[in-house]
Amino acid sequence: MSLREFFFENFAGDLEYHPRRAALYLVLAVAAAAFWFFSPAETKFTATPQQTKEQGITDKDEPKDAEGQYQLGLKYARGTGVTRDDALAARLFRRAAEQGNAEAQAALGFAYHLGRGVPQSDTEALKWLRKAAEQGQSGAQYNLGFAYFTGGGVPQNDTEAVTWFRKAAEQGFAPAQNNLGAMYTRGRGVAQDFAQAVEWYRKAAEQGQPDAQTSLGELCANGDGTPKDDAEAIKWFRKAAEQGDPTAQIDLGRMYEAGRGISRDTVKAYVWFSLSAAAGNDEARSRLSDLAKRMTSAQIAEGKGRADAWLAQHQRR
Repeated sequence: MSLREFFFENFAGDLEYHPRRAALYLVLAVAAAAFWFFSPAETKFTATPQQTKEQGITDKDEPKDAEGQYQLGLKYARGTGVTRDDALAARLFRRAAEQGNAEAQAALGFAYHLGRGVPQSDTEALKWLRKAAEQGQSGAQYNLGFAYFTGGGVPQNDTEAVTWFRKAAEQGFAPAQNNLGAMYTRGRGVAQDFAQAVEWYRKAAEQGQPDAQTSLGELCANGDGTPKDDAEAIKWFRKAAEQGDPTAQIDLGRMYEAGRGISRDTVKAYVWFSLSAAAGNDEARSRLSDLAKRMTSAQIAEGKGRADAWLAQHQRR
């Protein structure tokens, strides 16, 4: 299963405007499974030095309540105060999951999906993700929706995908809000409705989700589902471009190149095309080449310098 699935639809605009992109993507190990990637929250159980040395805990020491088992599982999954032990973490998640703990069910589902501490199994992953999703765990709902969208381990079903994306989106989960917006943009699993797409993209965009920011900007630039507003489009393109989104970068470059909603500035257009091209965007490479033919050597040098400075600054983050 690919991490990202993109859809392209060409729209002819008064500026031969760019392809519309409705991006649906899978975020692995979100929500409960974030323990593999992010700093842990404080938990109330701490393994002893002897437990750390032995890479395990005894039944006597193990918490009996589901929340305690889940929290201790997080410690071993993250290696917080102990040497990381994926197998032990999965065992603890299972014990908590079997008691009905939704976070543990989601964590165990992700463990099976990634093959972390247990044999990789999409069947087991979906079983536990579904249990968590049915209890309202937003990360599990989101990923179950993506499984239906791609047909990964379940029959492909856009309607079911929308159902689960919506459940997670209504809880404020930004990736699900973005995906729901994309489904409305494409009319997959729901009737095509750009106004609804704008609503859901905006919710995700306001949480800083770059794909949603880019898609919202494109809808604003084309006047789909919202009054056409180049200044609003630029605002969202810039937010996503500053996060390194290559589509937003080329979109912002086009606005500078054409002087739409902003003063025409070929140097700034060159900068954003350069950054998008550096990220592998073939259209940006082509536009960069065409734009350079209309620029002086001094302008090109300035554009390259600004692009290099941007890359240096952001690579240090």
